[in-house]
Amino acid sequence: MSIPIPKVKFNNGVEVPIIGNGSWAPNTPEAQGAVKDWILSALKAGFRHIDTAQGYHTEGAVGQAIRESGIPREEIFVTTKLPWSDHGRVRESFEVSHANLGTYIDLYLMHWPQYIPQREDGSDPINPDGSWQASDAVNFNQSWAEIEKLLDTGKVRSIGVSNFSIKTLEELLKTAKVIPVTNQVELHPYLAQNELREYCQKKGITLTAYTPSGYSVVRNDPLIVSIAEKYKVSPTQVIFAWHISRGTIIVPKSENPERQKQNITLVQISEEDIGKIWHLDRGQRICNKADEKTGQVYGWTLEQLGWVNYRNSA
Repeated sequence: MSIPIPKVKFNNGVEVPIIGNGSWAPNTPEAQGAVKDWILSALKAGFRHIDTAQGYHTEGAVGQAIRESGIPREEIFVTTKLPWSDHGRVRESFEVSHANLGTYIDLYLMHWPQYIPQREDGSDPINPDGSWQASDAVNFNQSWAEIEKLLDTGKVRSIGVSNFSIKTLEELLKTAKVIPVTNQVELHPYLAQNELREYCQKKGITLTAYTPSGYSVVRNDPLIVSIAEKYKVSPTQVIFAWHISRGTIIVPKSENPERQKQNITLVQISEEDIGKIWHLDRGQRICNKADEKTGQVYGWTLEQLGWVNYRNSA
């Protein structure tokens, strides 16, 4: 049996649909050229929450799709993010995102805690060994102070973070005047993030899950498949039911209209079967794993990120 799309209330009172459609796309002319159409199909399927980022290069297409949809702007929740290259120029970067979207922003996230400035020629600062060149010229506390000031512009309703751990949140909260409304992290049954979830609950920070289905790795788990067969739904719908039972916001990404309709058709699973899924947690990152050669994730070690012990990870 399908259920209505719940909304989650942030610590500032702003409400957000619990499921959104992501908008990452490869940075090629073909892929980027198709984004507007599949965002439009997501809106047609019933999505009222779209997650993008300046780093995805899809903000313009998202804004165009919203305008062409005919749906009143206030009915759609839009999230975008500060790129890791722009920690030292928060206001300027925000204005670029605002112009790209052509509308106000419901939620603005710091995409990563680390600062990775682009080279003068616009290329990514990658060392010969494949590691990224992070910089300590600006830290995330300084960036957050600048993000807080954006609330005074009237162009953004809420601010939050992404890829933060208990460790980095502890550092952030030492100087923060505004508590982030959410922390968007990799989260699925193989990476349940239970201690991070408990920590964020105590601080009034909602968790948002990217890679919420765990890709085919989790979707093909025998337990997930068996529960899906029992309820005559897809493995993805089973996993999303688990997320919804935890009150976690999810931002899956699909370009396929039929899959989009399936993703937004939330189903009810018994508490007993939901409970079985909790036991799948194994601390397994699928999307953003440490590089096998450098041991880093985009220029930072697991120690810097606070990901050494996955139970305290983001």
